[in-house]
Amino acid sequence: MDTSSVSPVVCGLFQTPDHISRLARPTSVTAVTKRNCDSEISRQEHLIAASILITVQNIVNIEASAIKNPWAGCKVIVQFRHSGAITTTQEMVETQTQPHLITAATHIPVPLEEKQKQTKEETMPHQPPPIHTGAQLIAHSLKSLDVRIIFGIVGIPVIEVAEACLALGIKFVSFRNEQAASYAASAYGYLTGRPGVCLVVGGPGVLHSMAGVGNSMANATYPLLLLAGSAETSAGPTKGAFQQLDAVSLLAPHTKFAVRPPSLEDLPRSIRDAYRFAFYGRPGVGFVDLPADYIQGVPKEVVQVERVEEQPRILGDERRVMAVAEALKRAERPLVVIGKGAAYARAEGVLREFIDATKIPFLPTPQGKGVLPDDHPLNTSSARSAALAGTDVVLLVGARLNWMLHFGEPPKWSAGVRIAQIDISPEELDRGTTDPTLSIHGDITSVIPQLKLHLANYHHLSSPWSNTLSASATKNLAIARAKASTPTNPLTYHRTFALIKSALESLSPGGADNLVYISEGANTMDISRSIFTVSQPRQRLDAGTYATMGVGLGYAIAAEMAYNHTHEATPSPSSPPIRKRIISIEGDSALGFSLPEIETMSRYRLPIIIFVINNGGVYHGISDNTPSWGADWWDGDKQGKRRDVLLTSTALGFETGYDVVAGGLGGRGWKVVDEEGLVRAVREAWEHRDGPSVVNVIVASGVGGRLEFGWLGKGKGGEKEKGDGGTPHDQCNATYMCK
Repeated sequence: MDTSSVSPVVCGLFQTPDHISRLARPTSVTAVTKRNCDSEISRQEHLIAASILITVQNIVNIEASAIKNPWAGCKVIVQFRHSGAITTTQEMVETQTQPHLITAATHIPVPLEEKQKQTKEETMPHQPPPIHTGAQLIAHSLKSLDVRIIFGIVGIPVIEVAEACLALGIKFVSFRNEQAASYAASAYGYLTGRPGVCLVVGGPGVLHSMAGVGNSMANATYPLLLLAGSAETSAGPTKGAFQQLDAVSLLAPHTKFAVRPPSLEDLPRSIRDAYRFAFYGRPGVGFVDLPADYIQGVPKEVVQVERVEEQPRILGDERRVMAVAEALKRAERPLVVIGKGAAYARAEGVLREFIDATKIPFLPTPQGKGVLPDDHPLNTSSARSAALAGTDVVLLVGARLNWMLHFGEPPKWSAGVRIAQIDISPEELDRGTTDPTLSIHGDITSVIPQLKLHLANYHHLSSPWSNTLSASATKNLAIARAKASTPTNPLTYHRTFALIKSALESLSPGGADNLVYISEGANTMDISRSIFTVSQPRQRLDAGTYATMGVGLGYAIAAEMAYNHTHEATPSPSSPPIRKRIISIEGDSALGFSLPEIETMSRYRLPIIIFVINNGGVYHGISDNTPSWGADWWDGDKQGKRRDVLLTSTALGFETGYDVVAGGLGGRGWKVVDEEGLVRAVREAWEHRDGPSVVNVIVASGVGGRLEFGWLGKGKGGEKEKGDGGTPHDQCNATYMCK
């Protein structure tokens, strides 16, 4: 008996018969049996088990809650092939509900004749399983496009599509709200460079998912394929069919491509077209309407679609590249602004070479952070106002002149500045204050090397401009460090973030490199941005161009899947996957939009750490102590006043127990009110890896603070402007000022 082909199989959670996950990607199931039982396993049970096992590539819990437990009290043996070996797993299923952890697998040596049979089978042409329904046709089309994961919520009629996808090994992550699912799918597209896929029901499901559609289109780097069920094609527009909605007409103005296929047989082509539109050119949204009769129908013919290849890399017009190079050479105060488009394009390598060679200072936008390390000596983030107001020639790389960059207009920018731009989207060029002669249509990874060739003998020398930026940065960093290092009671934003950062980096095996930050909430997002430094691209996500609150938990789930499950977020196919710990930093008001997704994280056992920065309000609360807050609220009637009149529009509950809610949703929670408790909670949350952790950090409410919005500021460029918490604008901490 030849045992040379036996290879170890990693086994994971086996949670009663209805949950099997974290197994090691078998190629096929060969047998499912049960022993010590009154009856033999039925064909239906066999198919259920086989289907679940085939989908263990999901690396998440696969739930079939509608199926009764046919294995209770039985010894279950599941046999499957893996790397040429026949492997079995066996354990006693003890209860209906309690999870049981498989710690080992039994390896059965492969007889020589069986090994020869396997080799013959493996060399035979692959025959895809037959397609009998429209749901299977949709699933096979997605599989052909190399879709590995879908986010969404099932219902009539799309549940059949989800089940067909699971049977082909495509992961499906079921959310609690379509908004969060659509946010997750779009963020997955940003992190991987290929469209994320969201599957929802028609009518209200489409309406809820429109939040993710708008967010994807506004960010222009979040490619999304949205699939939605709909009423039968026979239902007229006034028939009143189940969840009837003309979704194509509704979504067409808000997407790049929206279609109801003309026939069931046209589904594969339509899905491929929508997928291609979503990430070719300027990334956005492709939408396909899936009528119920298509999903349940039998296709007359099966059209196989091919994978959509990466879009061609576009070189810039050589004359314009030369013009930009000449403008930079002649500039006294050059600046490069790096946006999230550069991160999406995976341009970190060429940009690092360009900046190191030319010595031109650079300024990253919030999600442009990490394309070059935050600690790079030419990073001017801490002197942002001085950099924007002082530059005479600026090169925008994957960034747009919208409100986040004050439209390139005075007083934030100098009146005579020349603005050059590199963008994959031609409609972004020659817009606003950009110089049309310095606008380059092309791919960043192609154009930057072109530009570097024309600047081969150039590098920006130290000058009064460099000295000004350095002095401004030094001053602002000193202010920020003082705030972060000073013990406070109650906790403040700066001190809280400094303690969290220090604790996480000491616990992480790779330090900051192995951490991915998701951040949302006005104060939370803006103040944390400068404290949580990153050195790698696509390791920080926030509310983005649309300033969308509620994206945080969906983004966190997407990051967990992209980095730690499908590994599609790795920089290149040749790069080894590196596990990242996902950290979500949430304002208490922002968390409220997607709080139930903690249950989603618990269901799939995602070890995401959530910090809730709880100041009891939107922007700020109304009190720092219980008696005062209680007097405002609970004693209102005694004072002869209406209680709702006493509450401001920004007020939320005082010290709301988000940690308690987390426990009820299957996670673990900690309430923190001081520094010692915070450090201890971070350490314990890090060790908890069987689901989400929620650290509810009570911070100063900011009562009495003044609401200011940086994009409406009228001060002169370079002035120190005060935002929430009185933070200098140069430190990128005032509300939205640094976007």
